[in-house]
Amino acid sequence: MRKLLLAKPWVALRQLRALALLLCLTGAAHATVDIAGVKFADKEKLGQSELTLNGAGLRTKLVFKVYAVGLYLAEKKTSAADVLGQSGAKRLHIVTLRELSAKQFSDALLEGIQKNHSDAETEPLKARIEEFKNAILGLKTAAKGDVVTIDWLPEGGTRLSVNGKQQGRDIAGDDFYRALLKIWLGAKPAQDDLKEALLGK
Repeated sequence: MRKLLLAKPWVALRQLRALALLLCLTGAAHATVDIAGVKFADKEKLGQSELTLNGAGLRTKLVFKVYAVGLYLAEKKTSAADVLGQSGAKRLHIVTLRELSAKQFSDALLEGIQKNHSDAETEPLKARIEEFKNAILGLKTAAKGDVVTIDWLPEGGTRLSVNGKQQGRDIAGDDFYRALLKIWLGAKPAQDDLKEALLGK
Protein backbone atom coordinates (compact mmCIF):
# COMPACT_ATOMS: atom_id res chain seq x y z
CA MET A 1 0.00 0.00 0.00
CA ARG A 2 2.95 2.36 0.79
CA LYS A 3 4.25 1.77 -2.75
CA LEU A 4 0.81 2.63 -4.14
CA LEU A 5 0.81 5.95 -2.29
CA LEU A 6 4.30 6.80 -3.52
CA ALA A 7 3.45 6.01 -7.14
CA LYS A 8 2.10 8.59 -9.59
CA PRO A 9 -1.54 9.40 -8.69
CA TRP A 10 -3.10 7.96 -11.86
CA VAL A 11 -0.98 4.79 -11.56
CA ALA A 12 -1.96 4.39 -7.91
CA LEU A 13 -5.63 4.85 -8.79
CA ARG A 14 -5.41 2.22 -11.50
CA GLN A 15 -3.70 -0.21 -9.11
CA LEU A 16 -6.33 0.42 -6.42
CA ARG A 17 -9.12 -0.28 -8.90
CA ALA A 18 -7.44 -3.52 -9.95
CA LEU A 19 -7.07 -4.51 -6.29
CA ALA A 20 -10.75 -3.74 -5.61
CA LEU A 21 -11.81 -5.82 -8.64
CA LEU A 22 -9.64 -8.71 -7.47
CA LEU A 23 -11.21 -8.59 -4.01
CA CYS A 24 -14.71 -8.55 -5.53
CA LEU A 25 -13.94 -11.52 -7.73
CA THR A 26 -12.43 -13.42 -4.81
CA GLY A 27 -15.53 -12.75 -2.76
CA ALA A 28 -17.78 -13.89 -5.60
CA ALA A 29 -15.80 -17.10 -5.97
CA HIS A 30 -16.54 -17.94 -2.33
CA ALA A 31 -20.14 -16.72 -2.30
CA THR A 32 -22.57 -18.75 -0.25
CA VAL A 33 -26.31 -18.96 0.27
CA ASP A 34 -27.53 -19.30 3.86
CA ILE A 35 -30.61 -21.45 4.52
CA ALA A 36 -31.54 -21.75 8.21
CA GLY A 37 -27.88 -21.47 9.17
CA VAL A 38 -26.69 -23.96 6.54
CA LYS A 39 -24.29 -22.44 4.04
CA PHE A 40 -24.36 -23.64 0.44
CA ALA A 41 -21.32 -22.79 -1.67
CA ASP A 42 -21.95 -21.25 -5.08
CA LYS A 43 -19.86 -24.02 -6.69
CA GLU A 44 -19.21 -27.68 -5.92
CA LYS A 45 -16.94 -30.21 -7.59
CA LEU A 46 -18.40 -33.58 -8.56
CA GLY A 47 -16.01 -35.93 -10.30
CA GLN A 48 -14.55 -33.96 -13.20
CA SER A 49 -17.49 -31.53 -13.26
CA GLU A 50 -17.85 -28.16 -11.58
CA LEU A 51 -21.47 -27.60 -10.63
CA THR A 52 -23.27 -24.35 -9.85
CA LEU A 53 -25.88 -23.86 -7.15
CA ASN A 54 -29.19 -23.62 -9.01
CA GLY A 55 -31.21 -22.88 -5.88
CA ALA A 56 -31.58 -23.83 -2.23
CA GLY A 57 -34.44 -23.94 0.23
CA LEU A 58 -35.90 -25.24 3.47
CA ARG A 59 -38.05 -28.34 3.94
CA THR A 60 -40.51 -27.92 6.80
CA LYS A 61 -43.12 -30.20 8.34
CA LEU A 62 -45.80 -28.44 10.37
CA VAL A 63 -43.71 -25.99 12.43
CA PHE A 64 -40.48 -28.01 12.30
CA LYS A 65 -37.44 -27.39 10.13
CA VAL A 66 -36.54 -30.78 8.68
CA TYR A 67 -33.64 -30.13 6.30
CA ALA A 68 -32.00 -27.58 4.04
CA VAL A 69 -31.38 -28.67 0.46
CA GLY A 70 -29.46 -27.25 -2.48
CA LEU A 71 -29.60 -28.32 -6.12
CA TYR A 72 -26.36 -28.19 -8.12
CA LEU A 73 -26.30 -28.36 -11.91
CA ALA A 74 -23.79 -27.91 -14.72
CA GLU A 75 -25.90 -25.00 -15.98
CA LYS A 76 -28.57 -23.01 -14.15
CA LYS A 77 -32.19 -23.68 -15.11
CA THR A 78 -35.42 -22.07 -13.93
CA SER A 79 -37.97 -24.64 -15.08
CA ALA A 80 -38.45 -28.16 -13.75
CA ALA A 81 -38.66 -29.56 -17.29
CA ASP A 82 -35.27 -28.05 -18.18
CA VAL A 83 -33.66 -29.42 -15.01
CA LEU A 84 -35.08 -32.90 -15.60
CA GLY A 85 -33.98 -32.81 -19.23
CA GLN A 86 -30.47 -31.52 -18.61
CA SER A 87 -27.64 -33.98 -19.20
CA GLY A 88 -24.46 -34.10 -17.16
CA ALA A 89 -23.66 -34.40 -13.47
CA LYS A 90 -26.12 -33.20 -10.82
CA ARG A 91 -26.21 -33.05 -7.04
CA LEU A 92 -28.83 -32.76 -4.33
CA HIS A 93 -27.04 -31.54 -1.19
CA ILE A 94 -29.14 -32.08 1.94
CA VAL A 95 -28.27 -31.07 5.52
CA THR A 96 -30.56 -32.38 8.24
CA LEU A 97 -31.83 -29.85 10.78
CA ARG A 98 -33.24 -32.42 13.19
CA GLU A 99 -32.62 -36.09 13.88
CA LEU A 100 -34.42 -38.38 11.45
CA SER A 101 -34.73 -42.14 11.45
CA ALA A 102 -33.66 -43.87 8.25
CA LYS A 103 -37.23 -45.16 7.92
CA GLN A 104 -38.67 -41.62 8.08
CA PHE A 105 -36.26 -40.52 5.38
CA SER A 106 -36.87 -43.52 3.10
CA ASP A 107 -40.65 -43.37 3.58
CA ALA A 108 -40.68 -39.70 2.57
CA LEU A 109 -38.64 -40.44 -0.57
CA LEU A 110 -40.87 -43.35 -1.57
CA GLU A 111 -44.00 -41.28 -1.03
CA GLY A 112 -42.55 -38.49 -3.18
CA ILE A 113 -41.79 -40.91 -6.03
CA GLN A 114 -45.25 -42.49 -5.88
CA LYS A 115 -47.01 -39.11 -5.86
CA ASN A 116 -45.24 -38.06 -9.06
CA HIS A 117 -45.44 -41.29 -11.07
CA SER A 118 -48.18 -43.58 -12.27
CA ASP A 119 -48.02 -47.31 -11.48
CA ALA A 120 -46.84 -47.95 -15.03
CA GLU A 121 -44.01 -45.41 -14.65
CA THR A 122 -42.99 -46.81 -11.26
CA GLU A 123 -42.90 -50.45 -12.39
CA PRO A 124 -39.50 -50.37 -14.18
CA LEU A 125 -38.01 -48.47 -11.21
CA LYS A 126 -39.14 -50.88 -8.48
CA ALA A 127 -35.94 -52.92 -8.09
CA ARG A 128 -33.80 -49.78 -8.02
CA ILE A 129 -36.13 -48.03 -5.58
CA GLU A 130 -35.83 -51.04 -3.28
CA GLU A 131 -32.03 -50.99 -3.55
CA PHE A 132 -31.91 -47.26 -2.78
CA LYS A 133 -34.32 -47.72 0.14
CA ASN A 134 -32.11 -50.47 1.60
CA ALA A 135 -29.05 -48.23 1.34
CA ILE A 136 -30.90 -45.57 3.35
CA LEU A 137 -32.21 -48.04 5.92
CA GLY A 138 -28.66 -49.24 6.49
CA LEU A 139 -27.95 -45.87 8.10
CA LYS A 140 -30.43 -46.48 10.96
CA THR A 141 -30.59 -42.76 11.74
CA ALA A 142 -29.49 -39.38 10.44
CA ALA A 143 -28.33 -37.02 13.17
CA LYS A 144 -28.91 -33.28 13.11
CA GLY A 145 -26.27 -31.70 10.88
CA ASP A 146 -25.59 -34.79 8.77
CA VAL A 147 -24.77 -34.06 5.12
CA VAL A 148 -26.57 -36.28 2.61
CA THR A 149 -25.67 -36.01 -1.07
CA ILE A 150 -27.59 -37.69 -3.87
CA ASP A 151 -25.44 -37.41 -6.99
CA TRP A 152 -25.95 -38.23 -10.63
CA LEU A 153 -22.66 -39.33 -12.18
CA PRO A 154 -23.18 -39.97 -15.92
CA GLU A 155 -20.37 -42.52 -15.95
CA GLY A 156 -21.66 -44.39 -12.89
CA GLY A 157 -25.23 -43.65 -11.84
CA THR A 158 -27.03 -42.39 -8.76
CA ARG A 159 -24.77 -42.28 -5.71
CA LEU A 160 -25.93 -41.80 -2.13
CA SER A 161 -23.37 -40.51 0.36
CA VAL A 162 -23.65 -39.46 4.00
CA ASN A 163 -20.96 -37.23 5.48
CA GLY A 164 -18.77 -38.06 2.49
CA LYS A 165 -19.12 -41.85 2.80
CA GLN A 166 -20.87 -43.72 0.00
CA GLN A 167 -23.86 -45.84 1.02
CA GLY A 168 -24.63 -48.83 -1.17
CA ARG A 169 -23.56 -49.02 -4.78
CA ASP A 170 -24.21 -46.67 -7.69
CA ILE A 171 -27.64 -47.22 -9.23
CA ALA A 172 -27.75 -47.16 -13.03
CA GLY A 173 -30.19 -45.22 -15.19
CA ASP A 174 -30.84 -41.51 -15.52
CA ASP A 175 -34.56 -42.33 -15.34
CA PHE A 176 -34.04 -43.29 -11.69
CA TYR A 177 -32.31 -39.99 -10.87
CA ARG A 178 -35.08 -38.07 -12.63
CA ALA A 179 -37.59 -39.95 -10.48
CA LEU A 180 -35.74 -38.77 -7.37
CA LEU A 181 -35.61 -35.18 -8.61
CA LYS A 182 -39.37 -35.22 -9.12
CA ILE A 183 -39.79 -35.63 -5.35
CA TRP A 184 -38.88 -31.94 -5.16
CA LEU A 185 -39.52 -30.76 -8.74
CA GLY A 186 -42.46 -32.87 -9.92
CA ALA A 187 -46.08 -31.88 -10.45
CA LYS A 188 -46.76 -32.83 -6.80
CA PRO A 189 -43.57 -31.70 -5.05
CA ALA A 190 -42.75 -32.28 -1.40
CA GLN A 191 -43.30 -28.54 -0.87
CA ASP A 192 -44.35 -25.91 -3.40
CA ASP A 193 -42.18 -23.06 -2.14
CA LEU A 194 -39.20 -25.41 -1.88
CA LYS A 195 -39.64 -26.34 -5.55
CA GLU A 196 -39.58 -22.65 -6.45
CA ALA A 197 -36.47 -22.11 -4.30
CA LEU A 198 -34.58 -24.99 -5.95
CA LEU A 199 -35.43 -23.47 -9.34
CA GLY A 200 -33.82 -20.21 -8.20
CA LYS A 201 -37.09 -18.27 -8.02
